[in-house]
Amino acid sequence: MRVLGFDTSNYTTSVASFDGVNGNNVSRLLDVEQGSLGLRQSDALFAHVKRLPELTDRLFSDIGAGQIVAIGASTRPRAVDGSYMPCFLAGHSQASVLASALGVPLFAFSHQQGHIAASLFSSEHMELMDEPHLAWHLSGGTTELLYVTPEGVSVHAERIGGTTDISAGQLIDRTGKLLGLSFPSGKEIDRLSREATDKSVFRVKVHDTEFSLSGVQNKVEQYHKGVPAETAGYALRCLIGAIVEATQNALEKYRCKVVFAGGVASNSLLREKCGKLPCIFCPPQFATDNALGTAVLTWRAYHAAGL
Repeated sequence: MRVLGFDTSNYTTSVASFDGVNGNNVSRLLDVEQGSLGLRQSDALFAHVKRLPELTDRLFSDIGAGQIVAIGASTRPRAVDGSYMPCFLAGHSQASVLASALGVPLFAFSHQQGHIAASLFSSEHMELMDEPHLAWHLSGGTTELLYVTPEGVSVHAERIGGTTDISAGQLIDRTGKLLGLSFPSGKEIDRLSREATDKSVFRVKVHDTEFSLSGVQNKVEQYHKGVPAETAGYALRCLIGAIVEATQNALEKYRCKVVFAGGVASNSLLREKCGKLPCIFCPPQFATDNALGTAVLTWRAYHAAGL
């Protein structure tokens, strides 16, 4: 018995299966033209539609139709009013058709809820699905510090901090463009930063749990000396310093564990700098966009419904 999950974010097509113990996530980044900082929503939607048959074929290679008892999909970025992004229509529509064809229930979740569930499952901290905790959602489009509380089979995430302008992922990708790297630049920026020897940093002003990163981008451009490793290291030190300080401030009020989700959460320097805090990091492959979290939530919803 298995459930399926679909997630079609702005840059990654993902499908996953889950049997209550083990999960299999199949995903692939969308193609982005060299020198570009992303895709238009219409292009991302079209790319997902083309990519989904290939990924579902790979996922279904060892799954019989009779094993599938429910299907879930990410239908919007966040579980709040007005949250909408066309690219999620690709995964939601395919999940809807498949659920109708198989005669199984369809469950809808947000992309952000899926991120949190994937991080908790893959880090072996599913108990936090039923306990209040903090979560960072760090990605190309989002840098939010959340207070997370149980809500049925899923979670309610209230924004309590984060950036007031550009996201952590945008800062990293703009640094990558400055260095002539391909998009997305996170993995290469991480690798380069480990070769940096300079320790200088621009201290971002953190107001309680909020901060601005647009000024950091200007500082990175001014700092850039033609040495990619040093520029990468400088950008990450500035960014991570703000995240760590905001986390410390939040922990003074919310004395609980902090879960990190989203592609930027796979950064090795971030994990190192949070080492003395009660932080939970999942394996890097489940920090980035994936459908496993949606499948985990679908499994919980299916059993909660007594189906």
